[in-house]
Formats: sequence, structure tokens, C-alpha cells
Amino acid sequence: MQYLCKKNIEMDKIIGMGNALVDVLATLNDDHILTEMELPKGSMTLIDETKLLIINECFSEMETELATGGSAGNAIRGMACLGAGTGFIGKVGNDAYGKFYRQSLLERGTEANLLVSSELPSGVASTFISPDGERTFGTYLGAAASLRAEELTLDMFKGYAYLFIEGYLVQDHEMILHAIELAKEAGLQICLDMASYNIVANDMEFFSLINKYVDIVFANEEEAKAFTGKEPKEALGVIAKKCSIAIVKVGAEGSYIRKGTEEIKVSAIPVEKVVDTTGAGDYFASGFLYGLTCGYSLEKCAKIGSILSGNVIQVIGTSMPQERWDEIKLNINRILAE
Repeated sequence: MQYLCKKNIEMDKIIGMGNALVDVLATLNDDHILTEMELPKGSMTLIDETKLLIINECFSEMETELATGGSAGNAIRGMACLGAGTGFIGKVGNDAYGKFYRQSLLERGTEANLLVSSELPSGVASTFISPDGERTFGTYLGAAASLRAEELTLDMFKGYAYLFIEGYLVQDHEMILHAIELAKEAGLQICLDMASYNIVANDMEFFSLINKYVDIVFANEEEAKAFTGKEPKEALGVIAKKCSIAIVKVGAEGSYIRKGTEEIKVSAIPVEKVVDTTGAGDYFASGFLYGLTCGYSLEKCAKIGSILSGNVIQVIGTSMPQERWDEIKLNINRILAE
């Protein structure tokens, strides 16, 4: 049986770029702390350093776990766990969280192009997990949001075939455009995950640049509708005219993929119990792009994406134990053998 990418195939490498956030996860016995912290249950709320210190004080009395986070960071982690050649560009603080983020990347074989801020602490997503599995985030961007265009160099992009960018970065137009220009100069294809429907709706002018720069677009149905005003299947057609490959994810119904005149729909894998949907889209992109770096068909790429997203929603957080990754690899091998 073949084992994921054939060993005699030289895989393309992929580099991600995004907010380098450390997830600090705490499991709650009840939700009263959310009220105390003024964090609406199930929301992602941007917080300042003062609120972060209050949360940290609260967390000091609780059992917490650390994990690397951020949308692009999650996607790159998934690819690295499958054995892809990966890198990551981001910015952290000169602190324990920054060292943890760097070490986590290196442990998975990901090249860490991490810039360090001497002024701001590392970005942290304080993550409250309610008894029903719902997650609430208090996100302090800190150093993660301070990456600037002039800090990027052409050398960061050399040796890779793809650049994966999270839509959360589009608020800094100058930085993201410079990153794309450098990546194009280095010969990379650009992959963009739209990240959030409200970001798309608030920055339509920037997202219209997809037509000029972006090769592969990932969107869920809400993001696709915000961008095109249309339902998933029609939205797919609109987006596909602006790029090489368009993917519209429709949750439990699977995903639509279009490249030129080729259009397919791939089902999601059946899941008995959804524990936590965080990272589902990131891991779909992870599996899809992993398949692409191996040279697989669009259908097999999407099926690998479905396997990863279907598994990550069965665990709390976006870190999966090695046993689950072993099972994922077996399932991928079954698809490749079909």
C-alpha cells in the first residue's frame, strides 16, 4: 500500500503566513466566568493588554493547556503532521509564549520565519471551553499584528511552491500586498483563506484583488455569500472565474471545488458527535493543499481535506494525538488506493 505521498516524488513545499497566536485553553465547570470577563459565549472578542492580564490572573488558578494557534498556523500544523515540507512567517514577542510558538513549529519540522517584537508580548487566544463544548475566545493580537511590509524579504519565500495566507491579515493592505509580490517574484502560487465573512464584507475592495494575485481561494458558504451575494454553488462559479481553483465549504454537506470547467462536490465524512468546530476550515485547507503538493486529483485533495476537518471537530482544540494522526493516515491511504 502506498503511504501518503510516494517517497520517490519530490513534494512541493508550502509556507504559511498569519497571526502567530498561542492558544491557552481552559476547560470550565460552568459559564459564570464568561459573564465576569464580559465575553459573549461562543464569540471571538479582541481584547487589550489590561483584559489579558485579568484573564491570565484567572488562568493562574486553573489547569490550562498551550497550543499553537491562528488560522494559517493551524493549516501549516496539519500539513506538517502529514509530512509535508512547511514553513511559517509570523511575529511573536520576546517572551515564553514566543519561545513556545517557535519550538512547536520546529518540533514538527516547520521552518520558523518568526520575527520578534521587542515592544509587544506574543499574541494569545485565551480559550474558554464550556461544559457543552462551546468555545469562547478573548484574543489579544499583540506582536502577531505588528508584522510590517518592510520586515519581509524575498529570501523568506524562496524554496517554496505555495504561500498560504489567512484572510485575517488583509487589514494591513500594504503588508499583505508586499508578501504576495515577493512570493510571486519567488515563483510561488498564492492560496487565500477568506477567514471570516465579516472581514470579507468590510473589505470588499481588497478582496476584489483576488482576480489579479490569488491562485487558490478557500471560502465557507457565509464568506462566499459575503463576497458574491450568491448561494454556494453559484458563488463557486463567480469565484472560480477570478482564480485557478475555487473551494466553497458547506459544513456537514461537504465542499464544492471548481478548476476551469472541472467541477466536483465531495461529501464530508460522517461524524457521530461534533465536539468543537474550531479549526475545521483550517484543517480542510491543510488536507487539500497537502494533496495538491503531492500532485493528487482535485477529488482526492478534497477527500483528504474532509478527513482532516472531520477529525479535528471530534476533539477539543486543534491539536490531535499521534494515534488519531495514525488513523487519519490510514484513511488517506484507503482513498489513495481507490
